[in-house]
Amino acid sequence: MMELNFPLRPKENETAEKVLGGPVEYCVPCDLDMNQKMLKNSYLVIGKNRYAILNDGEVTESRDIGQFRDYQVTPNVGNVIIEARDDSGSLIVCRATMKHAPRYGYIAQILDAKSKNLKEHIFNDEPERRCSKCGRLLVGRSRVCPNCSGRRTAFKKIFRIGSKQIGIVAVATVLAFAVTAISLITPKIQRIMTDKCLDTTNQFIDPDINVFIWCIIGLASCTVVSRMIELIRGRMVSAMAPRIAADLRDTVYRRIQELSLRFLTSQRAGDVMNRITSDTDRICNFIQDLFLQLVHHGILLLFVSGLLFMTDWRMALFVLLPTPIMAYAQMKIWRKVLHRLFRKQFRLDDKTNSYLHDTLGGIRVVKAFGREKREIDRFDAHCKAFADASIKSEWTWSMLIPVSNFIISLSRVMLVYLGASMILEGTLTPGALTEFQSYAALISGPVSWIMGLPRRFADASMSVDRIYSVIDEEPEITNSKEPVAVSIQGDVEFENVTFGYNSYEPVLKNINLSVKKGEMIGLVGHSGAGKSTLINLICRFYDVNDGTLSIDGIDIRKIDMQSLHSQIGVVLQETFLFTGTIFDNIRYARPNATVQEVIAAAKAANAHDFIVSYPDGYDTWVNENGNNFSGGERQRLAIARAILVNPRILILDEATSSLDIDTETLIQEALGRLIKGRTTFAIAHRLSTLRNADRLVVFEKGEIAEIGTHRELMEKKGIYYGLIMAQRQMSRPKENVAVAR
Repeated sequence: MMELNFPLRPKENETAEKVLGGPVEYCVPCDLDMNQKMLKNSYLVIGKNRYAILNDGEVTESRDIGQFRDYQVTPNVGNVIIEARDDSGSLIVCRATMKHAPRYGYIAQILDAKSKNLKEHIFNDEPERRCSKCGRLLVGRSRVCPNCSGRRTAFKKIFRIGSKQIGIVAVATVLAFAVTAISLITPKIQRIMTDKCLDTTNQFIDPDINVFIWCIIGLASCTVVSRMIELIRGRMVSAMAPRIAADLRDTVYRRIQELSLRFLTSQRAGDVMNRITSDTDRICNFIQDLFLQLVHHGILLLFVSGLLFMTDWRMALFVLLPTPIMAYAQMKIWRKVLHRLFRKQFRLDDKTNSYLHDTLGGIRVVKAFGREKREIDRFDAHCKAFADASIKSEWTWSMLIPVSNFIISLSRVMLVYLGASMILEGTLTPGALTEFQSYAALISGPVSWIMGLPRRFADASMSVDRIYSVIDEEPEITNSKEPVAVSIQGDVEFENVTFGYNSYEPVLKNINLSVKKGEMIGLVGHSGAGKSTLINLICRFYDVNDGTLSIDGIDIRKIDMQSLHSQIGVVLQETFLFTGTIFDNIRYARPNATVQEVIAAAKAANAHDFIVSYPDGYDTWVNENGNNFSGGERQRLAIARAILVNPRILILDEATSSLDIDTETLIQEALGRLIKGRTTFAIAHRLSTLRNADRLVVFEKGEIAEIGTHRELMEKKGIYYGLIMAQRQMSRPKENVAVAR
């Protein structure tokens, strides 16, 4: 819920209640003054009949709400205002930064309702873009708070992903134990060779040749067996990673398909694609590395550390003491510096990919306006910003690792010095020193791997946060607990429906409309009046904020969505064709349709003739978004796709917008046959195409302004009449030019 009643300090609250003449009902920040200077402690407080501005606890303005009318929120450049009107002009009530724009949308509705002595009726379901744990504002479009995404949570999610291949993990763990055991045997064999075959001056003395031979055989056998086990374990874990990647990508993509349009339209396409591709790859690479190395290095480090202390605790301290110190230092530096740098690097990578996706999608527009150089410069700027962030983070990391390695290497030098001193004192044999150095060398691998683990885990944990921001997102539009699968007849009724894509900005207001089975309804009005929004509600892309939308007397929210969508045919204003054949694109609406049914649908849409004119006919390949077809051809294929569903409710959103006059005539004839017996909602800016509609519904600023037939509305000479006259006026010059020619 959007916060609309910020708490005031006791003295401020007392002052507000005194000037309002009653309790504070609403309180929101107004952090800009009329000269757009920042204010730290300024609020708009609203009571029953008055409002006031409090600045640092002092009342700077107070007015009766009913003194003005038409309260509305107006976005400006970098700020937002609430303004109202009276007989003498307009008044700016208060001003704030853009982060408070949604909040001000609600407040404007409240003030307007109070000015009309109406009960406030707002639908405050707009979430705050703040972290629910720490209250910090979320960055950009991210739904993950970088301050609260803990390591423990990330580790749990990573292990949850990896646990799906628990069988392979178990076998790989057993094999890791075997490799570790063999690794621990090798230094023992080396000690025996040194003590039995060399004296303290490193000169050969009458060695036991059998011992020497068996030691060589033992070392060779350990090497061969160890490498074979590592090969088997590596192949097993390598096979595990692609399975996890496929499963993870399928999970993310499945969730994306389940999520509502509201979520998907709030995300950049490049961001979503990165989650399915790059982020899943990072996670799988980390899981593969984790299960391949963590068990082996962990066991090795544990056992070798024990053996080192058993051999000599002083030398063991020289070897092991730097490791926890450097690990602690790395952890501190990571939390303070590197975590922020790498998160910024990820964010800029997303921004670059999204920009690239947008530009390639609109490449025709770029070339049409000759803006190639501009787009190259903009992409270069994105790449440089990403490169600068990467250089900064990598430079910091590259400084950290050499310092760590230097300190560890220094401890090894001290180990040699201490060991040599002990040999000279006679408290240590050369074989024991050799064994100790071998064990010390064994843990160098695990220590180096652990030193690099924070970086690898950071990449994976950020990817986990981003992926789970999609997976954990709850679908906004879902089936009810007991969905009803119905055979739709076609009665549609809107009852006091109010809806806004943002609930603080209603697009449709108190809509009441009853449509009977088989009726054709033409939706008319200026752009932004709410026509397409009405269509979106019928398709249940969104749910109403208030009121009821029912089909055949059943609330649309109770109808099974699969059942609903399978009985609605849609031709949207933006025609989209998938890469594939013409046949596949038409049959997309009904995958089990026969060849004859597909051809019949194409004929009904007057698409058959141009399809068979291609050498490959219905097997003609459709390029990305149908760019190898004209706009009219794409539109007819979309109409054929809708016809194939044999819908009970047909929706035509500018279905003939891309057609020339001759083709449009053919389409109108086809649609005339198609709409018989079906409830049809049609939107067309060319109003002449809606003459034969049973009723025309005229929208004005989100409300139904007029309803009637073409003749009735023309006789009424209202909004519809004005639109018709305006279109006729626009067409006359073209007709005169044609006559002159």
